[in-house]
Amino acid sequence: MTSAHDGPEPFAAGLPFGAGAALDPLRRDCDLTELTRDLLDVLVVGGGATGAGAALDAASRGLTTALLEGGDLASGTSSNSSRLLHGGVRYLEQLEFGLVREALHERGLLQDLAPHLVRRMSFLYPLTHRVWERGYVGAGLTLYDALAGIGDRHGFRRHRHLTRRALLRQAPQLRPDAAVGALSYDDGHVDDARLVLALARTAAREGATVLSRVQVTGLATRPGHTVATCTDTLSGEQFTVRARRVVLATGPWSGLTQKMLGTGQVRVRASKGVHLVLPRERLPMDSALIARTPNSVLFVIPTGDVVLLGTTDTPWEIGPGPVLPTGADVRYLLEQANHWLREPLVPEDVLGVYAGLRPLVDQPDRQKTQAISREHVVREVAPGCVVVAGGKLTTYRVMARDAVDAAVAGLPAPRASATEHLGLVGSSGFAQAWARRDSAALAAGLPVRAVERLAQRYGSDYPALLAMGRRDPALLEPVPGAPSLLAAEVLYAARHEAAMTVDDVLRRRSRAGLETADGGAGAAPHVAGLLAGALGCTGNWAAEQAESYARAAGVTRSALATSDDAELVPLLADLADHWSGAA
Repeated sequence: MTSAHDGPEPFAAGLPFGAGAALDPLRRDCDLTELTRDLLDVLVVGGGATGAGAALDAASRGLTTALLEGGDLASGTSSNSSRLLHGGVRYLEQLEFGLVREALHERGLLQDLAPHLVRRMSFLYPLTHRVWERGYVGAGLTLYDALAGIGDRHGFRRHRHLTRRALLRQAPQLRPDAAVGALSYDDGHVDDARLVLALARTAAREGATVLSRVQVTGLATRPGHTVATCTDTLSGEQFTVRARRVVLATGPWSGLTQKMLGTGQVRVRASKGVHLVLPRERLPMDSALIARTPNSVLFVIPTGDVVLLGTTDTPWEIGPGPVLPTGADVRYLLEQANHWLREPLVPEDVLGVYAGLRPLVDQPDRQKTQAISREHVVREVAPGCVVVAGGKLTTYRVMARDAVDAAVAGLPAPRASATEHLGLVGSSGFAQAWARRDSAALAAGLPVRAVERLAQRYGSDYPALLAMGRRDPALLEPVPGAPSLLAAEVLYAARHEAAMTVDDVLRRRSRAGLETADGGAGAAPHVAGLLAGALGCTGNWAAEQAESYARAAGVTRSALATSDDAELVPLLADLADHWSGAA
């Protein structure tokens, strides 16, 4: 690669192998060879929202950039969130007005940058006290509206007061005696994993080299650059990458990456958040619900054909590796939800469960993770090496910008961040593509709802999937065992979205693995077969993939029989190989 400071125009950085928005696993060998050849400007370690955002920020400044992720893109925190873009109403109580204002600005901005992924969602905040609570919460939401600048073009509405009768008309699933009324306000919803994928693909479009399944195992500073020792987890091959600057965006595992440099300046505490996935017909709510619980915040979030129910907020002392929910987590969430619901939920109603970790910057004076600020920290922990930690999904872009600003401060004539005006893959022409969805559905012989789902996943790129169906109509059929996933999407995921395993497809490129009663195990053989064809793998590979996915789904089900995190340790050991992304 040639440094941006030595000649080429910004979008030429990394050519030929870093160009284009397609993340094609078949191109990995070429990418790896190119990566080891020259000195990079910026190496980003970690493929979550912040890492992908940092790679995009750096590449769009004209810097030669590479992003390395040890597992799949978004395989950690950034695919296991509440899928919200929000300012954080509860942070107002902690007087974090700057954080809320910043997050609300980013919420609106991301609706411009990725209109296909971001949607406005109405939230209900039920009230249990007749006078003081309405005034108290109403004052907070008035401030929330003011900080957001409600009334702008993003369509987020000012909060509204609802009587109990109006609340029950809007959410008849609630118990009549559970609340005396409610306040209603708007926030944003996003598919977190697909947001990360869009960021990574946009970074590739801007010239970055993006590689998953590449584990950074060592970091050593040298005069003027840092050497990263890496392992390709697919082949076992080891190699080194040299970069003038390194951005460590490894979330809850920030301490481990700092240890490679012999430092530990930024301490991170991990907090586990668990969510349940319920069928929409069991809880047919059109508005989301937010309420206080003794140890966390309760969210009930309708999305597509399912409803998300979360979340917990408990310390996680195990790692690094996968994260699992316990039966106690499930019981806690059902109990908190049933406090409000007319028809109580039971464990048999749950389609899927997932758990992720919040990477919170440690504050020794705050014992409970719920009390720790969601502010982010950027710090140079070794010459040329910057750690970014903390924050939240909504503010990924600001975190990425700040990290790259800090990293490139010593480089000659660094350019300012351009990501505030850089639309993500799928955004260009989305309004026109969305307007044509009815005619596109008719031409493809698909229900309009199916095309809408494609548009909301792929944006203006969705006609490319329909075109695959014109060549082979069978590709527009749902994958057996996963009614919301078309066969064309599996091939597209392999050829354009760096999907290499069944887990990548069923848990992150789509959510079929969380939205079917068997956890996607029934769909795994067919998905594996499609992947094998796209990736040039054998039938034996496909069989091993399907078996590996089914085994991991079984481990997750076994975890629901546990009562605390300590009981998860042997199950996590069983899951480690699957989590590592071995393909």
